[in-house]
Amino acid sequence: MFKPQPIPPQPGQESAWDYPRPPRLERTEKHIQIVFNGVVIADTRRAYRVLETSHPPVYYIPPEDIQRQYLEPADGRSFCEWKGQASYYTVHVGGKQAAKVAWTYRQPTPAFAPIKDYLAFYAGPMDACTVDGERVTPQPGDFYGGWITADIFGPFKGEPGTMGW
Repeated sequence: MFKPQPIPPQPGQESAWDYPRPPRLERTEKHIQIVFNGVVIADTRRAYRVLETSHPPVYYIPPEDIQRQYLEPADGRSFCEWKGQASYYTVHVGGKQAAKVAWTYRQPTPAFAPIKDYLAFYAGPMDACTVDGERVTPQPGDFYGGWITADIFGPFKGEPGTMGW
């Protein structure tokens, strides 16, 4: 089995390989913004981030900091062994839509109770997702929702050849 070689972080940087498994939930005051079809649909300094080995952080935004009028519940569910069952949303802004691009845990496991009803977004379909003004790079792959910034190093789950990790 292929064993990834983590990229050593420098001072002020983080390695996704130093994140724990099971994942850790932590509060962040970083400025998080999400823009879709030219409209800021989320803006907060009260997010949580989930940190899991080999994954860039996934940011969960409080519902009151999201323009909920642009969200519509979407069909389908998924299950996370750590957080529980996720429900999805489609984003609609000015005639443009992105299907199943946000998710929430309505009844999370006890360890993740603080993110009940918070939403996370896939960065790829958005015009921009930013952390403290830096535009993020989406985590590779069609399933993972991590956001990569210049201070986070991998390699990351979802890149080619990572299915056996």
